Amino acid sequence: MNRPGRRSSPAHDAGTSPMAGRSADASKAGPWATMLIAFSALALAGCATVEYYAQSVTGHLGLMYRARPIETVIAAPDTDPRLAARLRTALDVLDFASDALALPANAGYRRYVDLDRRYVVWNVVAAPELSLVPRHWCFPVAGCLSYRGYFSESAAEAYAETLETRGWDVTVAGVRAYSTLGWFDDPLLSSMVDLPGYFLAGIVFHELAHQRLYVPGDTEFNESFAVVVERAGVRRWIEAAGRSELSEDYRIAAERRAAFLALIRDARRDLETVYASSRSDAEKRAAKAKRIQRLRARYAALRAGWRGGPNYDGWFERGVNNAAIALVSTYDRWVPVLEGLLARCGGDLESFYRASDALVALSPGERRSRLEELARSVRRSLPASSSR
Repeated sequence: MNRPGRRSSPAHDAGTSPMAGRSADASKAGPWATMLIAFSALALAGCATVEYYAQSVTGHLGLMYRARPIETVIAAPDTDPRLAARLRTALDVLDFASDALALPANAGYRRYVDLDRRYVVWNVVAAPELSLVPRHWCFPVAGCLSYRGYFSESAAEAYAETLETRGWDVTVAGVRAYSTLGWFDDPLLSSMVDLPGYFLAGIVFHELAHQRLYVPGDTEFNESFAVVVERAGVRRWIEAAGRSELSEDYRIAAERRAAFLALIRDARRDLETVYASSRSDAEKRAAKAKRIQRLRARYAALRAGWRGGPNYDGWFERGVNNAAIALVSTYDRWVPVLEGLLARCGGDLESFYRASDALVALSPGERRSRLEELARSVRRSLPASSSR
């Protein structure tokens, strides 16, 4: 089913699996113990919940079963030389992550799975018709998340349709990678390596950042932290080996991403003002439609100046609604704040990790207050023309 407002909208190409999760300092249990915890917690749940967890477990374990050591794949005589080169890049990225970025060094992403599809997981995101606050789903181990992941696109679409019939704005986002946060040695996927080198590096750094720090129930903080580590890591990885062939491509991609996010931030602020106003629902719907149309027009004007390279045409073609905007914001909400924190740490990632750990130690309300305080500080430091 392809309705306006949703349909495999790849707002971001990484994610965290709702199947399992843990805080950075939790004791690591064995994988089967994790499964036992999850299913024991579901013993009295409804059949739909059990079926959902079953597809998560079987989907992930199916990948684990098919995974082969990267070195074995590279050495195989029938391996495409281009794939072998990308897998060598992945190994280089993993070594750089532990040596230069102080990210976890383990067996994760050192085995490879060739998928038969573009994405490994599809996340369903929903938001009310007149709100940008996404719906949350709560899980026994991972806490509450602002998305619900499926290993089957058709299953994700079917669930999205049930939410649409109840009046939710819905989007379905294809995901190229996910993390079980250290419970398993997650495999490297063909959906990850079939990308430019800087994008592959970014995904790996992003997922390892989730292993370094994860707060159950705070998706915006988790994703923003991982994005900041991802961006810093990619820049350093490119510079470390003088990868000039990637530097210009990454610069263009980063500039376009920043321009796109600026449009989304403006639209979000305006829509939040509309939804919080005393207008009638009918007036809010009209204002929403008008503001989304303005967002489209502003993107079209921006896009007219781009030649080649990455763009966000697909995001707009698949439909813009509250869920789609909320999903982008999930990965961006605290990025400017945390990038400012990294700058305050002199760019030193280990100092940044310690400062982020201090935020994690706060209660959810205290953490949000502290982040908002830091956000005001960041805005005050910007030139007036850059504040909006």
